[in-house]
Amino acid sequence: MTATTLTTDPTSTLATRIGWEKIALLVLLLLALIGPAFVYPLFLVRILTFVLFASAYNLIFGYAGLLGFGHAAFFGLASYTVAQSAKTLPITPEISLILGVMVSAAIGSVFGWLAIKRQGLYFAMITLSLAQIVFFFFAQVGWAHGEDGIQSVPRGYFLGLLSLSDNTVMYYFVLCVSVLGVWFLWRVVESPYGEILKAVRDNEPRAISLGYNANRIKLTAFTISAGVAGLAGGLNALSFQLASLSDVHYLLSAEVILMVLIGGAATTLGPVLGAIVLVTMQNYLASLGAWVLIVQGVIFVLCVLGMRNGIVGTIENWTLRQLTRSEG
Repeated sequence: MTATTLTTDPTSTLATRIGWEKIALLVLLLLALIGPAFVYPLFLVRILTFVLFASAYNLIFGYAGLLGFGHAAFFGLASYTVAQSAKTLPITPEISLILGVMVSAAIGSVFGWLAIKRQGLYFAMITLSLAQIVFFFFAQVGWAHGEDGIQSVPRGYFLGLLSLSDNTVMYYFVLCVSVLGVWFLWRVVESPYGEILKAVRDNEPRAISLGYNANRIKLTAFTISAGVAGLAGGLNALSFQLASLSDVHYLLSAEVILMVLIGGAATTLGPVLGAIVLVTMQNYLASLGAWVLIVQGVIFVLCVLGMRNGIVGTIENWTLRQLTRSEG
């Protein structure tokens, strides 16, 4: 029996039938290519980094069924690693990004090994506790400069040739890396390993009975997710030339969960839409101050009540009903 026979994903079947999700992603990519002509590039960079971050979290939440509250740790670990290496070492930005990804993936594998043996609330609390250790580490260590963070991070030259000092150039660099990151995650999900991962999510005892090591499969997903989340954090540090405690704060973990839930878990498009909605809302409602959190809470409640499967899941369910009626 192959991995593909272990699980049936109606959402994936529907997306294959009508292909609207791929069309939407292509439209968003085309809009992203011309975006700097109409929107401030650094605002778009913020969206892109969170698109990548949300997509990374979606791998463990949507496809592995693991609700973790500590993904900001990996975002922040890479952010500080990239910032410190870019300021103190004679290396190009792509090398500093690779270092950030390696650190996040390595720490992610350790955190995952400690956490995946537990499920549900226990898994969530372990990841939150480990993330808080990371937060307090950066709050206390001298080279991180506490609440001031690491400032004036040099963007450098990509491959030693292309200057990233211009915001538009930096935007297109982040766009290319983010697209590659989302594509990589999509390839992981659509691979035989991804089918096994979804099988473990849907029916772990059955997957184990067929000979799969569920903990190893989930640990691999957790490590990949941590590495890609680190890539997002590194891009954020380079783009805004800053690594601060907000990059490892637990509220950032809550925000990425919110992005995935609003957009729709276990889909490629969902985290993209969720990140766009939440970052745009934070930007244009910034004048409300702390009230932004209340608005976010209201929107979250409305999404849970009215769109339990997120934006993408709701659209797909509605389309499926329409197709069923037309075929009937």
